[in-house]
Amino acid sequence: MSNLSALPLLLLLSTLFPVVAKSADSAKPNILIIYADDLGYGDVQCYNPTRGKIPTPHIDKLAAQGMRFTDGHSSSGVCSPSRYTLLTGRYPWRSKLQSLYVNSSDAPLIPPDRLTIASLAKPQGYRTGCFGKWHLGWNWAMTAEQQPFVFGSESNGNMFDESLEGRAKKQKLVADWAKLTDSDPAPIPTDKALAAWQAVFSRPFTGGPTAIGFDRFFGVNLPNWPPYCFIENDRTVGVPDAYLTPKQVKPSTLAFPQGAATNGWRLTDVLPKIGEETESFLNASVKARTPFLIYLSLTTPHTPLAVNAEWRGKSGLGDYADLVMETDAMVGRVLDALEKSGVAENTLVIFTSDNGCAAYIGVSDLEKRGHHPSGPLREYKATNYEGGHRVPFIVRWPGTVKPGSVCDQLVQQADIMSTIAEALRAKLPDNAGEDSFSLMPLFKGSDKPVRTNAVNCSVYGTPAVRDGHWKLILNPNNQANEKVLAAKSGTVFVPDSSPVQLYNLAVDLGETKNLAAAMPGKVAEMKALLEKLITDGRSTPGAKQKNDVEVVRYPKEVSKRR
Repeated sequence: MSNLSALPLLLLLSTLFPVVAKSADSAKPNILIIYADDLGYGDVQCYNPTRGKIPTPHIDKLAAQGMRFTDGHSSSGVCSPSRYTLLTGRYPWRSKLQSLYVNSSDAPLIPPDRLTIASLAKPQGYRTGCFGKWHLGWNWAMTAEQQPFVFGSESNGNMFDESLEGRAKKQKLVADWAKLTDSDPAPIPTDKALAAWQAVFSRPFTGGPTAIGFDRFFGVNLPNWPPYCFIENDRTVGVPDAYLTPKQVKPSTLAFPQGAATNGWRLTDVLPKIGEETESFLNASVKARTPFLIYLSLTTPHTPLAVNAEWRGKSGLGDYADLVMETDAMVGRVLDALEKSGVAENTLVIFTSDNGCAAYIGVSDLEKRGHHPSGPLREYKATNYEGGHRVPFIVRWPGTVKPGSVCDQLVQQADIMSTIAEALRAKLPDNAGEDSFSLMPLFKGSDKPVRTNAVNCSVYGTPAVRDGHWKLILNPNNQANEKVLAAKSGTVFVPDSSPVQLYNLAVDLGETKNLAAAMPGKVAEMKALLEKLITDGRSTPGAKQKNDVEVVRYPKEVSKRR
């Protein structure tokens, strides 16, 4: 048969068996988001080459293979609000979370009808997986009488009690824990505690990741609060039946309260296990020839500083630095699994952190030894200074993002939603991703801003507004809170009695010179910008939207912030 006579047969075969041709779905990128917990801007070597002493070779390699953003931000200086924004593309202060974070016992922050990156990707044929720390609430099926046993213990009651009596009790507990020795036995739960645990943890609960678009969840609610157990989809893996050992809850680990745990629970098992589950999901998706979206929400280097033996002492700088190295190794492990799967070339990888380094891990000692977790930035986690929310932000996407590139444009984790939508060729409805701008032009080499403004909040809800390189902090009467944070961390407290603070980050990245008094016109202009962002219900173009609650305006008295 000649080549010419074979042509009709080949055309017929290609019609009957279209699988031999590249499908449209195969062009859709896989998406892997790796979200570190409390990793500071200066904890990554490529962000802090002169004042950083912790080796991070795997994260540095990812940056060398892709694009490193120098002005990338979480929406808050603390965890829950930042996670809300990454998953929804919406500022957290538009929700009921006006300050602080989601407590372990709280109901879900994200309602099931709110579009997320998972529910966006799932109808496009994606397998969606969430692994690691959740910290956005569940619908726990429990009574008021059971709650203290579920989220505390007989000895400490409800650890979220913020009354004067509750705070005094927690302070006494910390003092008592400090006296414990590693050889002391774990407390024995009473029959009442065991009965409460059996009642609550033997049945499924709702409102978690699988309620907002994820096909699979495996991880923990929080690594440093009870219940100390893994959660798979909508129920715990086993029923807690023990308390942690004194060694695990002692202040040296920076774990928080004693509470319900599965027998044999070890804090050091959490990071390796969520890495293993992530790899398994990734490989199963590739085997099924299905595009995937993975949200790997690491539990580290957040407290407890539970460092595995392989990494203990490796940094020479203490437990926190060791845990940063172990976190970096986990990033390398997952990226290696992606490479071995054969789909790395068609995978958009995003690496970032939920907020800056926590000062209470001992930053003053690290700084004395030459490592500055915030690099050139002011302050740390929980604040609305740059060290609270300017974080490592790295993207790799072969064929789209130029290797070794650096982008200095302002970007927010809110922008991940719109970026994924464009990558999937999907259009966001008006009531979704209200604060999300696509980063695709920047990925392709543009050096023009995709957003000109942004809002970042402190743990207390006080906002900092960006307008280009200008930054306005509406932070009046917050000096007492800052002073407490500084005392806990050992850092120097620099008082500023002015009602607002205005900085030009283009020439003053360290936020040392307050220009508010000298530039009242700019202050007024930026206050008006914030008010517009609030009343429009969005910062992107589109129809006005409603915020979930009446948004708190600032200035506001500290005593009323809760």
